[in-house]
Parts: sequence; structure tokens; C-alpha cells
Amino acid sequence: MLRPADGSTLCEWKGRARYWDVEAGGRFSVRAAWSYPEPLPGYRELRDHLAFHPGRVERCTVAGEVVRPQEGGSYGGWITEEITGPFKGPPRAAGW
Repeated sequence: MLRPADGSTLCEWKGRARYWDVEAGGRFSVRAAWSYPEPLPGYRELRDHLAFHPGRVERCTVAGEVVRPQEGGSYGGWITEEITGPFKGPPRAAGW
């Protein structure tokens, strides 16, 4: 279901992110998940975990509520009735 994707990015706080393509149910999504194989100090608990971009998979939920992706698609922010964004960068931007 998961395949390593090309490329990586660097988060100034968490370290280098590795990306994953997701294939399930006959559907394929490019760079739909990411991980931090060697997170920086203060973020070690992220090791061996994956994060999913809610706009690149069929459905993500929090306590039964379907999550909406942050506008623009540049970041994987999970928007709910109680969690608002944007979390980093304006819509359609890959930076602050």
C-alpha cells in the first residue's frame, strides 16, 4: 500500500521528511504520506509514524468528523470544526 516516493523536504523543526505514495483499492495517490526517519531532538516521537495529507486520500477523520484539508494543497493541515488553519504558509504557497 505504501511505496517510497521521490524527493524529500527539510522542516526546520522536525528534520528531513521522506514521502510515500499510497495505493489502495485500485487508486494511486502521489506523496500522500510522509515520515521523519531521523527526526531532530524534540520530535523523536515522530520516528516510525506516518502523516497523511487529507486532500490526497479518500477520507481522514478525527473523532468521527471528516477532516478537510488546508486550502491550497501545499501543507497537510487537518481542518475540523475545532481545529482551524492555515498552519503554515498562505494557500497555494510552499513557504511562510
